[in-house]
Formats: sequence, C-alpha cells, structure tokens
Amino acid sequence: MNTVEALQRFEETANYYIRELDNFSMEQLHRQPSKDEWSLGQMYLHLINAALYMQMRNIDQCMMQSEDGTASSAVKTKEGEAIFEQGGFPPIRIQVPPSPQYTPQQPESKEQLTQGLNAVIRRMKEIEPTLEQAPKHTTVSHPRFGALNAKEWFLLIEMHYRHHLRQMDRLREGLESSV
Repeated sequence: MNTVEALQRFEETANYYIRELDNFSMEQLHRQPSKDEWSLGQMYLHLINAALYMQMRNIDQCMMQSEDGTASSAVKTKEGEAIFEQGGFPPIRIQVPPSPQYTPQQPESKEQLTQGLNAVIRRMKEIEPTLEQAPKHTTVSHPRFGALNAKEWFLLIEMHYRHHLRQMDRLREGLESSV
C-alpha cells in the first residue's frame, strides 16, 4: 500500500472511531471488562498516544537522521517483515501486561478523544507529503518489529488503528451483554 492510500484508509478509520463515540456514555467508555483489560476509553487514548508520541516521533527521528547522513544497521524482525507483507497485524489478540508505562489513563471526556483523534489526522496529513524524501535506509527500531523507516512507521499507524477495530467490537459486545 502506498502512503496516499494509507492516509485515506487511516482517515476513514479514525473518523469511524470519532463517529462511534456518539454511541457510548462516559461510564461505558470507562468500563473495564476486568482489572487487567483496558476500557474503550483507554483503547482510544492508547491509539492517540501511540501515534502522536511514539510512531510520529519515530518518523521525525528517521527524517532528522536522514538529514545528518547517519544510517542504522538494525534490521526488521521476522514478525515485522510479516506484517508489512500482509499489510496488517494478524487477527489475534495481543495482550500487554498491565503496567503504569503501558496502561493508558481513563479519558476525561469525549471531547478529549475527538480532539486527540483529529490531532492525529492533522499530523498524518502533514507528514504524508514529506515521506517521499525519507530514505529507506534510515530507521528507528520498534520493540517487536525491528528497524522501521519513516514510511513504515507511517503505514504502521494505519495498521495499528485498523487492528484495534477488533478490540472495539469485542469491548462493545461486552457492554451490550452486561446491560
């Protein structure tokens, strides 16, 4: 998938997340299926924060490294190769152990989530046209996928948002069955 298609697909997915907020009360957005599982609101904040503060930061790092001529000798992992070949994450549930570092806070409001998603959309639109100048050899390592260049980090954001649609469906079903 090229970056223009990825941006369009990302924007559709992010706008879907925004529209879906109308279907949930704040109590529902805060409800955790168990103490070890995230609420819908925490999932939303995870998507926003991962894009703004990890994935986009790494795109910026790849772009800055390309300006100073340095290159990484790191390589992509087999898992990283697989997700880019498939164009997405496998349809499995990935559970991160609970920890203060990885567990998002509960959202304060739907407006916070809407503003966060809109900020990600804006930044994606700003970044996409710059990716053509990003060299493929300049990378920043992902903890599971290994060395990713700026374009791959950009594509990863779209895949990540799409991957969490399954979690959203599962959490929504849990809310409906607990009524």
